[in-house]
Amino acid sequence: MAILSSRLIRHEICKDEIKNLGGRVIDIQGTMFLVKFEISDHKITYAYHLNEDNTYLLERVKPYFLSIGYYNDEEDIVDVIRVDVDQFRNAMNSSNFDQFIEIDNHLSKLVRLFEDLYLYYNIDKEDLSKLDGSVDVILDNIKEIMKHSERVYTKKDPDVLCEEIQF
Repeated sequence: MAILSSRLIRHEICKDEIKNLGGRVIDIQGTMFLVKFEISDHKITYAYHLNEDNTYLLERVKPYFLSIGYYNDEEDIVDVIRVDVDQFRNAMNSSNFDQFIEIDNHLSKLVRLFEDLYLYYNIDKEDLSKLDGSVDVILDNIKEIMKHSERVYTKKDPDVLCEEIQF
């Protein structure tokens, strides 16, 4: 008879909670897990894995990549995924949802392009200042749009976005 550790039992309970939310959990060798949802023809996928220090790294893989954070236990991961899926369900009510996803994918690609730029080329300070100014313009646009837009998700406050945000 197999003896399960309390951590494995807790993880099985968390996987059941994710299934109750409508997700499917895929176990990859017991240390990495994919969580997949399909909501209104949109796919949302998360990946989390156990680190050497017994914490978990949670990332959203689809509809766009985002490193969400580090968590001490599986229950925290379930809570974060629950809220994130709820936010996506709410956002999918917008007629602009597909355009939002497209812009986010462009921004993710932009980060990768910038990384290739500085890893493969010697960039002078003037060009870096030009790029930094462009990023500041995007941040100013985001803050201005936030100020004049109606808030539609109020169950929790944004993790990063606020009027005082600066780079």
